[in-house]
Amino acid sequence: MSSPLRITSAKRTAAVAAQLAEFGRQSFHDTYAAQNTPEDMALYLAETFGPQQQLAELHDPHTFFFLALMQQQLVGYAKLYIGSGLGAEAGADVRTRAELQRLYVQEDWQGTGLGAALLRRCIEEARTQGCRTLVLTVWEKNLKAQEFYRRKGFKQIGETEYRVGNDVQNDFILRKGL
Repeated sequence: MSSPLRITSAKRTAAVAAQLAEFGRQSFHDTYAAQNTPEDMALYLAETFGPQQQLAELHDPHTFFFLALMQQQLVGYAKLYIGSGLGAEAGADVRTRAELQRLYVQEDWQGTGLGAALLRRCIEEARTQGCRTLVLTVWEKNLKAQEFYRRKGFKQIGETEYRVGNDVQNDFILRKGL
């Protein structure tokens, strides 16, 4: 008997963009609202998770979205970008570098292995696209996510600034060879 949970490639439609915008806003808010001002959160969510922004990201040929659906209900998603210069040395061939830009799992699905399954799907796609490296950023205060990525073989290679609204924060750059 097959599981009712499916991980599938996102269709590049306005309906999916609206779904990603709503889920992304809620996930980011649930995870980071307590550590940020309401003004910075509102500004960041409006800039990052508008339906038009999500539709533009869906149509980017270097970007792949993978949706985790439980009985057609979105319970998580991942966004993978091929050709990332994040953490790359000057002159590096970024065509073989993928970046995990988002890995969001609904709160009641965290700890079930869903995040790991989405990560595996991103790694498969990155390899299919000829990538040899997967990079990502994680907020220095998000210890839970840092531990998850370390267990999956990622190592810190640097730091970068990340802006949430008007607040400049520090993110760690993590890397994993494929």
